[in-house]
Amino acid sequence: MEVMTQGNLEMGVVFLIQTAAGVLGNSFLLCIYSYTLLTGQKVRPTDPILNHLVFANNLVVLSRGIPNTMSGFGWKYFLDDTGCKILLYLFRVARGVSLNITCLLSGFQVTTLCTRNPRGKNSTRFHKCFGFCGCLFWILQLLVNGYVPLNVTGTRHKQNVSLHMQYKYCSTGPPEPFASSLHLVLFVSNDVICLVFMIWASVSMVLFLQGHMERVRHIHNPFSYRRPDHETRATRTILTLLSMFVFFYCLSAICTLCVGLHRKPNLWLMDISVFLGTGFSVLSPFVLISSDTRITQVFHFGSKKKIIFII
Repeated sequence: MEVMTQGNLEMGVVFLIQTAAGVLGNSFLLCIYSYTLLTGQKVRPTDPILNHLVFANNLVVLSRGIPNTMSGFGWKYFLDDTGCKILLYLFRVARGVSLNITCLLSGFQVTTLCTRNPRGKNSTRFHKCFGFCGCLFWILQLLVNGYVPLNVTGTRHKQNVSLHMQYKYCSTGPPEPFASSLHLVLFVSNDVICLVFMIWASVSMVLFLQGHMERVRHIHNPFSYRRPDHETRATRTILTLLSMFVFFYCLSAICTLCVGLHRKPNLWLMDISVFLGTGFSVLSPFVLISSDTRITQVFHFGSKKKIIFII
């Protein structure tokens, strides 16, 4: 075990808090969505796909948070080749699924806003295909990231330390030009397409809501049509998720690029890249919890019951 420095200890505590918060939030939502889907009580059209999202986010937090916490607290060679391959493969797959599902959520909400009957046939059709789309995303990412285990090795043995250190606890071997270019095109094209679509969806939703508010201001008829509050709340929630994802993804991508350009990058830069890379997976469940009326009503009912009991 390496000597623990003050900087390592601080980052270990930060990653421990981040990992604990992310696992608790995502696990709580995973239980809620799984229960509603199994029992069929108060199921919403987005519950099947959100179930995939929180599961993928949980994998992201576990696969990055736990090893970085251990590394921060002083463990260095705690993963062998097999452990590194499995861990980084799971992270890449879960991260890709999280990206695809967030993109699908944005498309669903844009479609819901642009239809005159948001709770009609379109929502039913989306509800039926959400579970199938989630499975397709997992299969797609399992195939696209199949090269990851081939290019990753552990640092337990001293001869591996001379390899390119992109992670504190794992190394990447010398890349082959053709294979690396092909994998880079597949990886980047998927990310770019999803990010561009999410940005377009976000702008479209913001413009639609602004136009709707302007139209409502000029209508004085009390019986005029207004979109329900739950739809506006859902749109704001998805806009918040999209903004968070784009923000954390762009910053993490910049840090990862800087790390990849150096053979022995700064350890603080590596820690910042990991922290930003898991930021969305940690914060998104709390956004969903705060915006889900089913959960807030339970807490509100529990607090009222407690006050009555005390009185």
